[in-house]
Amino acid sequence: MSRYAQVAFTDPVREVQAEQGSAAAMARMLSGSGPDALGPDEAAFLAERDGVYLATVGATGWPYVQHRGGPPGFLHVLDEHTLGFVDVRGNRQYISTGNLRHDDRVAVFAMDYAHQRRLKLLGRAEVVALDADPQLTARLSDVTADGRPERLVLIHVEGVQPNCPQHITPRWSEPELAEALAPLRERLAELEAENARLREAGLRTG
Repeated sequence: MSRYAQVAFTDPVREVQAEQGSAAAMARMLSGSGPDALGPDEAAFLAERDGVYLATVGATGWPYVQHRGGPPGFLHVLDEHTLGFVDVRGNRQYISTGNLRHDDRVAVFAMDYAHQRRLKLLGRAEVVALDADPQLTARLSDVTADGRPERLVLIHVEGVQPNCPQHITPRWSEPELAEALAPLRERLAELEAENARLREAGLRTG
């Protein structure tokens, strides 16, 4: 996580860390060189996500955060330093896309609310036309969000940092709830069937 710290821990950030007593602990994260790699754990985590938050920087310096979502697997880990996805048509404001023409730096927040996990990424985004690389387009299109594809977005990852679970409120998607509740529903069906059998036996006895 050295590159993540080198990018994120600016001089003002280091000043605050010193004021708050965390400078020594944070200094350990500054060692090393080169971009951080996406290991097997990070790749698996990202492949399971059905949405991420993508932050870009506008020409006036204002940050902008956009949600990008789709079925699990829509965010493709192409290699240990590259993510890619098919960007489909949304509300047609094109703020993120326009921002990337000015500044290719992005931040990505990937959340797993159910298990209180998150992963933070820093990188540089590359917008690729759909017809520029048919092979890559086909690869990224095997799992994609619903909607009209408009472009490919590649994120060349520089910094990676898993984050602690503190303050993450657990939330569950419909598929996650269905999986968690399946044993309870099966047990309820068994009890209802048993109750029906006992009721029928009682009627016969009576």
